[in-house]
Amino acid sequence: MESLTVHHLVPRQNTKRKKQDPGPTANICSACHRQIHVLFDNKLLALELNTLDKLKDEPQMQKFLVWVRK
Repeated sequence: MESLTVHHLVPRQNTKRKKQDPGPTANICSACHRQIHVLFDNKLLALELNTLDKLKDEPQMQKFLVWVRK
């Protein structure tokens, strides 16, 4: 079984500079974590894809999730 990694739903780059609370995180597998950061830049993650549901519903991510589950 693959170990889980901590994904910041709002990238730390967006909160660290402003000395803000880093916000919520989600434990996800490392393959999914890598794919999120390959597909989407931090600005898009912070503004539009900042919940697990929004990430799961994003078409590119859905395609990857179908593939990775096999």
